[in-house]
Amino acid sequence: MANFDRITSDPARMNGEPCIRNLRLTVRRVLEALATYPDRAELKREYPELEEEDIRQALQFASAYLDDQILPPVAAR
Repeated sequence: MANFDRITSDPARMNGEPCIRNLRLTVRRVLEALATYPDRAELKREYPELEEEDIRQALQFASAYLDDQILPPVAAR
């Protein structure tokens, strides 16, 4: 299991959502920002407090919660 020492969760902060280093920056927001700013330099200009290890752990944290379950195909409409 991965060590998520930069991912924190506090029920009194951001409704208990997993955050980066007790900042008001949720893992979800980091993932959304990665999709919005594919250029890391632009991402870091928008979020200067975000470090490379924060990004790596946010991605790893999210992937740890995805299940590799194979779903049946959806019928075409």
